[in-house]
Amino acid sequence: MAAYTPLHIDEEQPPLPPLPSPPPPLISPMNIEGETTKTNRVVSLDVFRGLCVFLMMVVDYGGSIFPTIAHAPWNGLHLADFVMPFFLFIAGLSLAIAYKKIGNRRDATKKAIVRAVKLFLLGVFLQGGYLHGAKSLTYGVDILRIRWMGILQRISIAYLAAALCEIWLPCRKWKRFGIMRFNFMHWCVVGILCAVYSGLIYGLFVPDWHISNSSSSFSSSNSTVLLKVKCGSRGDLSPACNAAGMIDRYVLGVSHLYTKPAYGNLKECNKTKIGIPESSPSWCHAPFDPEGILGSLTAAVTCIIGLQFGHILVHMQDHKERLHWWLMLSIYCSLPGVLLAILGVPLNKSLYTISYALVTSGSAGFTFSALYLLVDVWDYRRLMSILEWMGVHSLSIFILVTSNIAIVLLQGFYLQAPNNNIIHGIISCFIHQ
Repeated sequence: MAAYTPLHIDEEQPPLPPLPSPPPPLISPMNIEGETTKTNRVVSLDVFRGLCVFLMMVVDYGGSIFPTIAHAPWNGLHLADFVMPFFLFIAGLSLAIAYKKIGNRRDATKKAIVRAVKLFLLGVFLQGGYLHGAKSLTYGVDILRIRWMGILQRISIAYLAAALCEIWLPCRKWKRFGIMRFNFMHWCVVGILCAVYSGLIYGLFVPDWHISNSSSSFSSSNSTVLLKVKCGSRGDLSPACNAAGMIDRYVLGVSHLYTKPAYGNLKECNKTKIGIPESSPSWCHAPFDPEGILGSLTAAVTCIIGLQFGHILVHMQDHKERLHWWLMLSIYCSLPGVLLAILGVPLNKSLYTISYALVTSGSAGFTFSALYLLVDVWDYRRLMSILEWMGVHSLSIFILVTSNIAIVLLQGFYLQAPNNNIIHGIISCFIHQ
């Protein structure tokens, strides 16, 4: 075990020489602030970023084989449901390092907006429908049906919200008082976002609505079939009648939403290998975007909470002090989230409920604290070298996984017929049995 020595990240007392790793890309799911290349890297942050990418690959490719690790159909927490908030948490934590010294606020704001826009557009390209997935060698998308929201789009929105907080809202340096006092304005933003989210999700009236077979998973004849979804309620958090889905249908349009939501796996939908039968409830055929507009408000809360963890990293120099405040903040997030879940606010990733945001943020805090202890305090860096490498190259790996480029390249080599390829064989053996 290495000696217990504080890890400093300020320029006046550098703890370690710069790591001989290549600089991170300008924009990455977990590293979207270019300024981090100018400071000493926190190895545990790279490891945590790599762990998120690894988990993403496991649940993406293993979720069909082991449904227990895939996204929960609606309420509840599975392994896959931790990936998105972990991404957001790390993006916020990295911001504190990137904006440790802010010169011109207007220039910093312009750079943050440009980065967010680039990340958003990259997300539209990767998840908008242009790339047809692992089972197809084709590409192309109808502009009238392109999906506007997605993983990177949500991260870009949350990143921009946290960046504006860091740039424009005053934050004193840490001294000896509580967490809330020296980041009071940031916590006010968290409260406002939660209040707006609650007011909309519980206050908006959701009327009955219709969906046609052209914008759903409903398959029938070539004629247009209208499916009526009966709602007429307020504060309903069910798949059919929640306000988040209504906002997305009005703002984004039904044809621009995700057509295969996780709630299609609910028992009520009776999903089979060939899809959802026509006899299932009408809402089972409706599209729904799990990265929609309303949930982006609470996603920004996760990013801002991660920003507070970054403040502790930047303004405190002692390992024990950092770990103490990180654990305290993780508890402060987790306990209210669990309490809300007990009181009836479900843990729901698709709606990104407040309880879900708090519990997963606390989980991210505990996970990062453990990795920091292992890597930066006890110096078990070699054991985490693969995850560190994945964290440094997170954007490249994310693109390969999300777009299925690696899968498409492999299945591009086939024997006589396109279906005679290794990828199709694996899918046939493990998924369709």
